[in-house]
Amino acid sequence: MSNERLIYLPLGGAGEIGMNAYVYGYGAPGKERLILVDLGVAFPDMDSSPGVDLIFADITWLKERADQLEAVFVTHAHEDHVGAVAHCYEALGAPIYARAFTANIARRKMEEHGNPVEAVRTASAWPEQIELGPFKVGFLPVSHSIPESAGLIIDSPAGRVVHTGDFKLDPNPIVGEPFDADLWAEVAKPGVKALVCDSTNVFSNHAGRSESEVGPEITRLVSEASGMVVATTFASNVARVKTLAEAGQRAGRSVVLLGRAMRRMIEAATETGILGDFPKVISAEQASEVPRENLMLIVTGSQGERRAASAQLARGKYLGLEVKEGDLFLFSSKTIPGNERGVIRIINQFSEKGVDVVDDSSGLYHVSGHANRPDLEQVHKLIDPQMVIPMHGEHRHLREHVKLAESGGRTGVLAVNGTMLDLTGNAPTVADYIETGRTYLDGSVQIGALDGVVRDRIRMALNGHVTVTVILDEEDEPLGEPWCDTIGLPETGSSRAALVEVLEEDLNQFLMRAEAKTLRDDDQLEEALRRIVRQSAKSELGKKPEVTVVISRMRA
Repeated sequence: MSNERLIYLPLGGAGEIGMNAYVYGYGAPGKERLILVDLGVAFPDMDSSPGVDLIFADITWLKERADQLEAVFVTHAHEDHVGAVAHCYEALGAPIYARAFTANIARRKMEEHGNPVEAVRTASAWPEQIELGPFKVGFLPVSHSIPESAGLIIDSPAGRVVHTGDFKLDPNPIVGEPFDADLWAEVAKPGVKALVCDSTNVFSNHAGRSESEVGPEITRLVSEASGMVVATTFASNVARVKTLAEAGQRAGRSVVLLGRAMRRMIEAATETGILGDFPKVISAEQASEVPRENLMLIVTGSQGERRAASAQLARGKYLGLEVKEGDLFLFSSKTIPGNERGVIRIINQFSEKGVDVVDDSSGLYHVSGHANRPDLEQVHKLIDPQMVIPMHGEHRHLREHVKLAESGGRTGVLAVNGTMLDLTGNAPTVADYIETGRTYLDGSVQIGALDGVVRDRIRMALNGHVTVTVILDEEDEPLGEPWCDTIGLPETGSSRAALVEVLEEDLNQFLMRAEAKTLRDDDQLEEALRRIVRQSAKSELGKKPEVTVVISRMRA
């Protein structure tokens, strides 16, 4: 009897929405040949990751087995699926396979980071399959909120796995392929061992709506507007950008695209032949010559990003353009949980300028790119797998998706990041638990979540910082008094005296009575000085700051 096994191991994306990274392997335990599905990023926030640029999954386990990795397969070009491929390429060194549009975006990222663009290989849609080691992998076209999205059909000696990627059941997605029930049924015909499935909208009880449904509503809104119209959506939602541009065109407005990400996505869609009839656009410079009531701006920044075009317009001018009282601003997008504060800030800034803001609270101007609960049930029935493994969701989404699978008489498995499943038999078993976490891109450097850098940054942000400098002579006696520098702390405390003076006096009193043994030992002295500063600050301010102690010794 063969001891070879088929394994599934999420390193990111299972227990959170973002930074997707899913490993599949086949072979003898510990010697499996591996493939990685997606390698994405998550975005930081000031509360949990101040100063960080990007977050991606900790792929240490995979780095240690890079010689076993056959390839990386990218399902689509959203940042939470493709955003880390260039950052991690040097560590993994494996070829990257994607469909044409996604490959175009991936190559741009590789080029920006000085990696070989030829490492990205363009794959065709099913029924073409790529053979690598024990695997045959095909790209199954799915509809989503970005062109040329795909699920993956992963065949191994232990059976077929269907990895849905992000998807919805849209018969008319405007740009990209419509949902094809016959194709899904054909894929399922030989039998499917596991359906590894998107869980994002498992709590939405109504059937998903088509992208084509928002066009008429947006057209009506834009046609009835009296001033300039500004609209924002996800830059990657090429179909929505096209719908917005067409609405502007029908209303007799000149269309302007603002934001590098927006232009890059439209360029990629045009270069790969996905987008052949996009309305004519004009530049920001040309827009200054067009009457306001004849202008429509389509801008980046639907999630409140501070540097995006929408935020800059809310604060003032952007490329010479500005909004005025009577203009209309449309959010043709859903606010991702966690981004509410940034979006509300922009809405209020526009309101202060007299701009009318329309969001998606009515449900008229945005549809989700993910399958809702009835759609998931339909896919379960179409694929009819031995087991359903929810992915792409927070823990609550995965758990609910397991319940949904079991309500249909199927085995559901909750496997969060780090849970290695053995899929070889008729029922999944947990083969191992892997230490997982996050990697931060901090400027140009990658740091681990447990390295303490971000933790210390948060502590300083919460508590302020004090630097203590002490000079000792060759006799290990204080040379002058210690001095303090503070950052992020009030100048005075409860005693009404200058905080720095209070700290320096308490430190000096300690040094004057400190034992020679303590003064000779840098570690003891540093710890004592730190404790005094924190205690004194607590008394003065009610909080204990972070403290750095610098001890200088004068030697003959």
